[in-house]
Amino acid sequence: MDDEQVGAAGIGRFLCIVAVVGSSACCVSSWEDDPVSRFKAYLRIETAHPSPDYGAAAEFLLAQAREIGLEAQRLEFVEGKPVVLITWIGLDPSLPSVLLNSHTDVVPAEKEKWAHDPFLGFEDGDGNIYGRGAQDMKSVGMQYLEAIRHLKSSGFQPTRSVHVSYVPDEEYGGVDGMARLVGSPDFAKLNVGINLDEGLACSEDFYRVFFGERSVWKLTIKAVGEPGHGAKMYDGSAMENLRESLGAIYKFREAQFQMLKDGLKTEGEVVAINNVFLRAGTPTPSGFVMNLQASEAEAGFDVRVPPLVGIEELETEIRTKWAPASRNLTYTLAFFTDHTTGATTDERTAAANKCQ
Repeated sequence: MDDEQVGAAGIGRFLCIVAVVGSSACCVSSWEDDPVSRFKAYLRIETAHPSPDYGAAAEFLLAQAREIGLEAQRLEFVEGKPVVLITWIGLDPSLPSVLLNSHTDVVPAEKEKWAHDPFLGFEDGDGNIYGRGAQDMKSVGMQYLEAIRHLKSSGFQPTRSVHVSYVPDEEYGGVDGMARLVGSPDFAKLNVGINLDEGLACSEDFYRVFFGERSVWKLTIKAVGEPGHGAKMYDGSAMENLRESLGAIYKFREAQFQMLKDGLKTEGEVVAINNVFLRAGTPTPSGFVMNLQASEAEAGFDVRVPPLVGIEELETEIRTKWAPASRNLTYTLAFFTDHTTGATTDERTAAANKCQ
């Protein structure tokens, strides 16, 4: 089942703002229904690819900011893909600020496979809310605003300014969203000292700290071979070459998955690789030509590489075992994120003491 769900009670327990704003932390343990209603309203805005309604999402967030009494602006670096930037001015705006980031877009949803309409914001009798984006990451985006709403109404004011950014295009790599924002003069003016980004929405009484992030690799493998009649058996067809490639990849994947199953490594420590598309054959209006072996076949993979995995070794694996030229295979590899070792404890950074 594709349903994403969060517990309504869990939302309240998670609505916290981090200690950095004033060297203290405040957690909210109980909420009225209004925060839940606002969350469900956000879920009802269809921001799924390939045609996200960014405009409606931006207007909703700007209205929330006005209601809370926060400064807000709409920035548009790419036409039709607005960035919403909300600011809570601190007692000393000259200090490096806190940036809380979220994204407005969500991945597509196959409505017919959901128990409830993924864009209805349905809440069942147990307080579970169903919707595309309920976890990734509209819940976190609303938690930021609800935490600020509560703190502000209680008379609290942060020492340093807090900015909340809502960016588009995250699910497609962030090129037209966060990347554009970070490269703009508007971002430089924020004087960001620390940024808190996407994490896990949960109802537990502790908070998970992530010190690093797996790199996102997009791998496409293309196989070529002699075309032939569907009745003829011969070696070296495109489909055979691609099948050999898939076998090598899934052997590697099974070894990684087994370490996860056995508890030897956590999800963040294994290389995750999943086949996301297959393309081959000669299409017809009613399907495919069934008596022709294609001359080309292609497969795409989503690969997530942990910070401590050697990238040279993995690239060698791809070049020599997954897509060797000797089997008429070629590949393209797009790096959506840099391969880094994780958070730093360099004393020159704003969060150094917090990371030690």
